[in-house]
Amino acid sequence: MRVPTAIAVTSADLVLPAPDRHTPGAALLHPPEQLDLESALAETGALLERHGHLVALVPPWLPRSTVQRLHTVRAILETDRIALLGIDLPPLGTALLARQLRQLSVCDFSPGIIASAARLLSHYIYAGALLGSVAKLDRVRVPVGLGAHARSWSPSAQFAVMAHPKPHLAKLAGGGGSQGGAHGPRGALLPAGPEFATHLTFARGQLTSDWVTAELAPAWQVQGVLENPLPAASPGWWGTPKLVEFAAGIPDLSVLYQLVASVRREECRWCGLELIGDRCGFCAAPLTAPPPPANTARSRP
Repeated sequence: MRVPTAIAVTSADLVLPAPDRHTPGAALLHPPEQLDLESALAETGALLERHGHLVALVPPWLPRSTVQRLHTVRAILETDRIALLGIDLPPLGTALLARQLRQLSVCDFSPGIIASAARLLSHYIYAGALLGSVAKLDRVRVPVGLGAHARSWSPSAQFAVMAHPKPHLAKLAGGGGSQGGAHGPRGALLPAGPEFATHLTFARGQLTSDWVTAELAPAWQVQGVLENPLPAASPGWWGTPKLVEFAAGIPDLSVLYQLVASVRREECRWCGLELIGDRCGFCAAPLTAPPPPANTARSRP
């Protein structure tokens, strides 16, 4: 019996409930403050022995010490069976992507296909939050104008923010509180939603509002809504604990399977694993060799 490729995260609050009894759980790679290096090597070695290959999500908001630990473990084990995938999604969106990879891990895809599918699936995840303030929202993630910064000082201010796939920010009229959501025409300030069937997962921080379930979910015509505890990294990523984070993605395994299976498969020219897209998930080698450097030397007259 084939053992599914292990899908790993670095925090237990990034493990969403399995949508069915066939979806395996996620492996947890503990950070340095919870596990010493010797134990981390034993933990990862045991995962490789049982599953053969390990695919770990490494978002840029992880502490530097955690990222260094992951690379150190892979280097000491001297293995090419660990994929460290840099995925730039907010915390709840990262958890949703991990669950989709867990769903795909039981299919007949090779480890290389599963690893490289992460970049493909991330394009179909809609991740955002309802925020009580955008004063500390990173400009690199979502552009914030001076007017929005000024309005953040209002105690009742609330903002609908999309971080992925396209940045979006809008102030909700009347505060968008628990008694009515956005005022004015229904959905006038709502961010554009997916044009395909999704389920919506949301997590409450220190903000009291039913805007996500009462306004956003109906406007996006989601097929289901699930509440989950807020990841510990979310307040830092969004710049405030006053938030309700949300992420929408494809829930149906058959759709995920068809999406990945429809992409042409290639063979990595470096490690030989299968891949889809333009880069191997395990060795990070591009599909095609980079062009040779231009000859800038002056020719002799």
